[in-house]
Amino acid sequence: MISNHLPVYILILLLISAVTTPAIKPSSKKFRPKLVGTLTIASLLALTMFIVVWTNGPFYYNFGNWDSVIGIEFFVDEYTSLFVLAVLLISLLIIIFSLEDILHDIPKEKTPHYYTLMLLMVFSMLGMIMTNDLFNLYVFMEILSLTSCGVISIKRNKANIMASFKYLMLGTIGSVSILLGIAMLYMVTGHLNMGATSQTISSVWQMYPRNILISLSFILTGLGLKAAIFPLHVWLPDAHSAAPTPSSAILSGIVIKIYAFSMIKILFRVIGIDIIKAISINEYLTYFAVISIVMGSVFAIGQKDIKRLLAYSSVSQIGYVFLGIGIATEMGLVAGMYHIIAHAMMKSTLFLSAGAVIYRTGIRKVNEFDGLGYELPLTLGAFSIAALGMIGIPGVNGFMSKWYLGLAAFEIGKPIFIIFILISSFLNAVYFLPIVISAFLKESNRREQIMIRDDIPFTMKAPLVVLGAACIVTGLFPNIIVNVIQRALPTFMTFVF
Repeated sequence: MISNHLPVYILILLLISAVTTPAIKPSSKKFRPKLVGTLTIASLLALTMFIVVWTNGPFYYNFGNWDSVIGIEFFVDEYTSLFVLAVLLISLLIIIFSLEDILHDIPKEKTPHYYTLMLLMVFSMLGMIMTNDLFNLYVFMEILSLTSCGVISIKRNKANIMASFKYLMLGTIGSVSILLGIAMLYMVTGHLNMGATSQTISSVWQMYPRNILISLSFILTGLGLKAAIFPLHVWLPDAHSAAPTPSSAILSGIVIKIYAFSMIKILFRVIGIDIIKAISINEYLTYFAVISIVMGSVFAIGQKDIKRLLAYSSVSQIGYVFLGIGIATEMGLVAGMYHIIAHAMMKSTLFLSAGAVIYRTGIRKVNEFDGLGYELPLTLGAFSIAALGMIGIPGVNGFMSKWYLGLAAFEIGKPIFIIFILISSFLNAVYFLPIVISAFLKESNRREQIMIRDDIPFTMKAPLVVLGAACIVTGLFPNIIVNVIQRALPTFMTFVF
């Protein structure tokens, strides 16, 4: 069936567009339509793939019809197809926003190279989401790491070079750690295919428990470093705050979630829930999660730069995903996987809103936001919606993430996790509410208190409206996402379906 080839059609489309983008002059009338058109077509293909999976169920795709044990295999279930669609749609909105904003950060002649890197980032993220092969996962991961360094360092100033160098060094440590873990897992199982490894892991576990434990230690440490869980987060604040705004949005909004999703696949599809709980790995994950939830917010409170504040906030928010993984129940996975998409929407909204403020006013310090809500009501309105979601106000998707996590914590008899979630919500309010209040309720000495339209290009306004609306819609109707997760859970909790 043609529909079964949709994963490779999407990847080939992105790859061809990435390779050909530098050949088009940025002044050409074809340049912008080509970028937007590529991601629009890819999104439509992803929507078609989601409908096919929702109708017919999950499917495998074997490249070249090779047997899955020796070839490359993709596996697409309901959540995978939804996540692919979400990544493409959010990336499309970020690219549309960047068409004007990026010109404030880099010369126009460098924009083709920038968009090549962005398209390769999306290409590698989708590959990581869909692949069912451990080494193939690593290959896509390396492409993502290198392109991430590129979109950080492209501004070519001292802060960006230092941030990208730190990201490269620590990312390399994470990559080597993951590769060692995969190699050790291959050594005892003889397989790289996730399904084949899952089928042999239970018997191998009885003979080589230490090997598997060490392998998992390497893999989880590497993924934790790349996902920026506390205290492995030290590269993130510099990288995400120094990068151009569209880069910050895609890095904090999507990229770190890809590594968290990879962890979910390895733990639940490859290793299995029984082994995870036998060696208590899930419990250790919850310890790191709650520390990250609290400490990320504590560090965010002390930040004066808006983008640096949002970067530290991501350290806290990734803790929610890790907490859902660590709880290791169906409700825990629902909460973690829901928050992956919910936070992608919220954090992209926040970074793009901050970028619009910087584009229009040049203001980066949070104590200079007084009265900005009158000058940029739409921009600060979108920022406020996402900020309220991060705090956990009902009606926005961030509240539902915390609600599901609370239910999962009660389910396993550990209400202490709810206390940490409430503490984090309070801390989120401490650094987000003053920004919202000062923007709309404080007077400014620099401008009149008269509400005017946002003086920013339409290509920057539209993504903010769409993302802000998406945060509310998925908050009021969370089952849009939750029903998909619940349909896909059997492919995670028990790989054979």
